[in-house]
Amino acid sequence: MNDYFLNLNSTNKNSLIKDMYRYAKDNNVPIISDEGLVYLLQLIRLTNAKKILEVGTAIGYSAIQMAMIDENIHIDTIERDMDAYNIAIFNINKAKLNNNIHVILKDGLTVTKNDLMGTKNYGYDLIFIDAAKAQYKNFFNLFTPYLKKGGIVVCDNLMFHGLVGLPQDEKDKQVTTKNLKGLVRKIEEFNEWLSKQKGYKTDFLRIGDGMSVSVKL
Repeated sequence: MNDYFLNLNSTNKNSLIKDMYRYAKDNNVPIISDEGLVYLLQLIRLTNAKKILEVGTAIGYSAIQMAMIDENIHIDTIERDMDAYNIAIFNINKAKLNNNIHVILKDGLTVTKNDLMGTKNYGYDLIFIDAAKAQYKNFFNLFTPYLKKGGIVVCDNLMFHGLVGLPQDEKDKQVTTKNLKGLVRKIEEFNEWLSKQKGYKTDFLRIGDGMSVSVKL
């Protein structure tokens, strides 16, 4: 996003958020892009989402900013890495949002309904998936049964640094390792699969590193 517009936005103004942003950049912690964050927060405001599930907490950067929108927002967020979990808990407590954000220390694929506080009383308004890219289809299938009708699923990093969807000759030049080729292929397969899900209306957006927004019909 153009720095001029970014500086006009309300994100990244809080001192804690600034510290978290610097920490993430200095320690190569993957966090949502500035542009993607602005879009996600505005989407939450426009839809009046109050019950949110996040798959991929990292250090709590996006969860904290989502919770800051409204004191009535509750977020269940899932993180499998112990070090990231501990940092997220520290940041959430520092933000005084421990009553709004419930962090689940588990691999997302092992999470059950009993782990999710937001499944009570009709389920989630919004699910934000920003974790292991190769597992997006599994995460989508596992958690969308807990999404309300009319609820939204947002998936991030679907262009994967611009490597997804390249012409084959360009892909051959830039995607050089077996693991990276496999990951790019899995994301492309997920995007194609998601575009065909009949129970959802999905749009793909060139925001940040590529996002999808799926509305449950």
